[in-house]
Amino acid sequence: MNELYTERADAGYQRAKRKAEEYFTSLYKQVTEKTYVSALTEDFHLWKRNHIHRPAWLSLFSRKNNKPDSKDYHRYISWLNYTGKLDDYLERSVSYIYMRDLGKALDSAHTQTRIQRVIDDVKKLLLRSNDASRGFQPDFISLSGMYRWAQKEGVESAAIWVIHKLNQVAIHIPKEMNAEHAQRKLIKIMIGVIMHAIEEMDEDTTAIERARRLDAAIRLGYSYGLTYPFIDDLLDSGALDAEEKKQYTSLIRRALLTGTVPEPGEWSGSNSETMQYIHSELSEAFECIKAYQEPEMQQTFFELSYMFFHSQELDRDKELSHADYTNEELYIPVILKSAASRLIVRSVISAPEDEGFDQRSFYYGIYNQLADDFADMFEDMREGAVTPYTYYLKYRDSRPDLINPFELYWAVISNLIHNVYHNDAKTREVILDRAINGLKRCKARLGLAKYTEIMGIFASGNPAFYRLVEQMVTKAEDVDFLDKLLRDQMVNVLINDRKEKEYFAETVNNVREQINNLMRITKTSGMAPIQESLIDAANYSLEGDGKRLRPILAWVMGVNEYGLSASAIEPLLRSLEYMHTASLIFDDLPTQDNASSRRGRPTLHQVHNSATAELTGLFLIQKAIQEQASLQKFDPETVLELIRYSSQKAGEMCMGQEMDLHSRGKALTLEQLNRMCFYKTGIAFEASLVMPAILAQVKETEIEILKKYAYHAGIAFQIRDDLLDFEGDTNLLGKPVGKDAQNNNSTFVSILGVEGAKQEMWEHYCLAMESLQKMPRSPVFLRHLLTYIVSRNS
Repeated sequence: MNELYTERADAGYQRAKRKAEEYFTSLYKQVTEKTYVSALTEDFHLWKRNHIHRPAWLSLFSRKNNKPDSKDYHRYISWLNYTGKLDDYLERSVSYIYMRDLGKALDSAHTQTRIQRVIDDVKKLLLRSNDASRGFQPDFISLSGMYRWAQKEGVESAAIWVIHKLNQVAIHIPKEMNAEHAQRKLIKIMIGVIMHAIEEMDEDTTAIERARRLDAAIRLGYSYGLTYPFIDDLLDSGALDAEEKKQYTSLIRRALLTGTVPEPGEWSGSNSETMQYIHSELSEAFECIKAYQEPEMQQTFFELSYMFFHSQELDRDKELSHADYTNEELYIPVILKSAASRLIVRSVISAPEDEGFDQRSFYYGIYNQLADDFADMFEDMREGAVTPYTYYLKYRDSRPDLINPFELYWAVISNLIHNVYHNDAKTREVILDRAINGLKRCKARLGLAKYTEIMGIFASGNPAFYRLVEQMVTKAEDVDFLDKLLRDQMVNVLINDRKEKEYFAETVNNVREQINNLMRITKTSGMAPIQESLIDAANYSLEGDGKRLRPILAWVMGVNEYGLSASAIEPLLRSLEYMHTASLIFDDLPTQDNASSRRGRPTLHQVHNSATAELTGLFLIQKAIQEQASLQKFDPETVLELIRYSSQKAGEMCMGQEMDLHSRGKALTLEQLNRMCFYKTGIAFEASLVMPAILAQVKETEIEILKKYAYHAGIAFQIRDDLLDFEGDTNLLGKPVGKDAQNNNSTFVSILGVEGAKQEMWEHYCLAMESLQKMPRSPVFLRHLLTYIVSRNS
């Protein structure tokens, strides 16, 4: 290993350890001498003036008294705004984030100015998002909301990059891990890094410089955040066996002590593919951080990273069955890892040294860690993890020398208020708000009986003080925090998103199978051989490995959204796929795109000849009209309206193909390309949405919304096709790549470049998603169809 890196890492760790030992000694003294009790008792008496009120009897009948559950995000935000509590709620929430995540002192006038600016921005965002929320994710959690923010800041490329990265992470999280919490931690770290980058800028920072720093912060935030799911959580989970953990730990340690990620080595068994992906992604992240860092910050980064990893490993190697750990062995690693996790961030973005930040963050970390360990103690106990709480629960009767971690927690709070933040009233308010909020949440989660049992164990040493604390837990109001609300909301969104994606995939697969069984054109007895030959050619094209998106879309809208009979709309489904397949046959002809393969097989004109292919396309169009005319379970006038609409759209699709032919070798404008692609691709999406709506006789206003959605979804689909033709995988696509360049076609890639095409695709994604917000129903399938369109590989 690199001796210089190793010496520096060890020296840095020993320095931090000595500082942690001094800190622990001071906390230990406060616990044994109970000095924190009198200090916090006085603090609570001051604090409760703002939080315990005797209600007037008329208020019992007021809506203000009917506080909704914070899990109902939109109602809760509306209630806060209605009752006039939103401003105070945001003030304590943003102040807490400035303390915890940014390491700021709240007694600074500059910090208060920044906090107020953030409060104003967040309030506008919350209320705007709440107004347009019906059935949709809040803007700041949705992909469209994130991309709109990126556009405003000029960091679209970084946003597209990280959306793809996050999607891949979600796919590769081992099943033994809690996927939603792993993703939440990664996103939280990303946001923290971005916040640090924003805080380092001021009014004099130019727009170009701001965009450059934010672009770097997004990439660095992801790169650093990746260590949480794929190092911390992975090693804590049961995904790896003992030998694999040893191999993986050794690899990480070598990377931190040499500054270079070693080769992954041999991985066998079911984890091989996952570990290859994780190694590749972490290697890229490691190089990304080094590339963006100032050279003088790399030593600090490696020292802090090693400090975090080594202290985490010391904790991870502990066994609950071992009865002889000292207080120092239990708490020193906790102090070190909780401090390092915050200190690393500024080294990642190469922020200038800030001694005040370093000091506050070092002493603050254990406060959050002890709060988290208290909340997780039962889960940790089930998993046999050693934390101060699980160890005290197991050995408190046989080890009277053990410190009660709950007492140490309050000693930390007292030390922060009086020694680190120098008796600042705002700091006292925020820290005690947070402490009581944590106990309230714990009580609600565990239930009264279990909570009382736990408090009987941990709060038995100072009866008067803990009675006061419990009075605050029972009676205090206005201690909720936005980050907790967003944490719960994000987890719920991720869980629902996973379930909806599973529903989307299951629906697509099930309906696709049903549609495949409907597609084949049957032969009748006594049919002329020439007609049989035409049917064989049509079935050859129909039986390819097609996505069937258009009939699937029609089925979902018709059956799931409008309540139409699945059997009644079978002719419509066949007609849509017949029309689409006919358009592909024409598109592949030598006189058009001259494609050699389609749907993983040779194109029809390759198997037969161009004349047969042209006749087959015409035959399928005729069959489509025949199918539409056989929609017998609907009003005849409605069916005629559908056929008129279908005929019009078929003609427009031909116009789109004609526009494509005339554009060969010409440089189109973006407007011309959008129009051509809508006629070629978007119209088919529109028909799949509008034709079931016509049969269901929905209002014209809703049909117009569907048309707008289809316009933008269709163009997004075509842009993704252009990108795949430029950089896709032939094996995944089922057709050769590079045909557009070979045919000298104008595409979104040729006009805008790869990055420009991606940005245009996401613009249409956002416009399509925003159009759905005006729908009188909340079509989950259409939202996930959009996500599929922009992320598909085939």
